[in-house]
Amino acid sequence: MDPLAHTLFGATMAEAGLKRKTALATATLIIGANLPDVDAVALFVSQNYALLVRRGWTHGILALMVWPFLLTGAMLGLDRLLQRWRSRRSRPPAASMPVDRPPMRPAVLLGIAFLGVWSHPLLDWVNTYGIRLLMPFNDTWFYGDTLFIIDPWFWLLAGAGVVLARSESWRGISAWVVLGTALTALILPTEMVPLPAKIVWMAGIAAIVLARWTGLQRHAAQPVAFGLLMATVLYTAFMFAGARMTAMHARSHLAANGIEATEVMANPLPARPLMRTGVAASPTHYYLFKINWMRPGSFVLTREPVPIEAPDPIAEAALRAPEVQGLRGWIRFPAYEVRPLDDGWRVFIRDLRFVYPEQESSPGIGMAVVDLDDDLQVVKVR
Repeated sequence: MDPLAHTLFGATMAEAGLKRKTALATATLIIGANLPDVDAVALFVSQNYALLVRRGWTHGILALMVWPFLLTGAMLGLDRLLQRWRSRRSRPPAASMPVDRPPMRPAVLLGIAFLGVWSHPLLDWVNTYGIRLLMPFNDTWFYGDTLFIIDPWFWLLAGAGVVLARSESWRGISAWVVLGTALTALILPTEMVPLPAKIVWMAGIAAIVLARWTGLQRHAAQPVAFGLLMATVLYTAFMFAGARMTAMHARSHLAANGIEATEVMANPLPARPLMRTGVAASPTHYYLFKINWMRPGSFVLTREPVPIEAPDPIAEAALRAPEVQGLRGWIRFPAYEVRPLDDGWRVFIRDLRFVYPEQESSPGIGMAVVDLDDDLQVVKVR
C-alpha cells in the first residue's frame, strides 16, 4: 500500500484506544507502520534496483522480528530526552506534562511496536505487487490480490477515524483540510474512478466535515475511531473475499471450456470494489479476463489467449542484461516478444499483471524493452 494508507492505519489504531496504553504510543504506531519502507531509498537509484530490493530484507520475517525492538529502544530514548527537556524548564515538570499523557510502559510499548510494524507487511501483502515475507531465508513472492495499491475507500475509512478524533486546533484542522483537498483533487479528475464512486467520495468528505462542524464526535471520539478501524478491517475482508470469489469464478468458467487454471490473479480496480480484471494461467496459456465478482455470469475474456513460452536464446540474452535483473526476479506472468531489427533484435519483456500483450511502452512498472545486436550483446534497455 501507499505511505498514506500505512500512516492512516497506524494513526487510527492509536485513536481507537492504543494511545492511552502508554506514552508515545501514537508515534510508535505511525513510525512502525512505515518503518519497513526504509528500502524505498532504492527508488532513487533506479526502477530496476527498486524491484531488486524492495519488499525484501526490510519486509522479511527476520527484519519484522527486529524492527519492534529497535523502534521501542528509540522511543524509550526519545522519552528520556523529553523528560530531561521538561525537567530543565522553568516551571515544575508535572505542570508541563500533558494532562492526558499516560505513563511510559516499556513492555506495552514493545507490543504496540509489534502491532505497528506488522501492520505494514499485512497491508503490503493485500495488493498485487507482492511481498517477500520469508526474506532473507527465501525470496518467494506472496500476493493477496485484495486491494489496489492506492485505495480511496481505505483512505476515507481510516482517515475519518483520525480526523474525527484529533486536531481541535485550527492549525491541525487546516492540515486536514489541505490533505482532504489534495486527495479529492487527485481522485476527481482521473478517468479510472467512475462517476458514482466520485459522488460517494464527496459524500464521505461532506459527512466528515459535518461531523467535525457540529461536534457530534466530540464525546465519543474513541468509539468512533474504533468503529471506523473495524470498518476498515471489514472492508479489507470484503475485498479479500472478492479476490477469492473472482479466482473461483475464473477457474469455474475456464473449466467449463476444458481449461485447467493453475494460477489466478484477481486484480482489484481503483474505487470499484465489485469489479476485477485478472490473469489466469493454464499449463499452456494466459487468459486475461474481467468480471463483476457478485455476478459470475459477467465473466468475459478481454483478449485472445497468450501462449506461455519459455524464453528463446534471444530473449534469454535480453534477460541477462543487468538492467532487468530486478524485473526478472519480480515478474509473475512473464510474456516475451522478439522482433527483428536491421542490425539485431528487440525483445519486449512484459509482466501481464500490469502490461497488456500489445503494449510497446509502459508509464509504470511491469515492462522492459531490450535491444540486442547480432551477437546478442545488449545495446539499449528502456
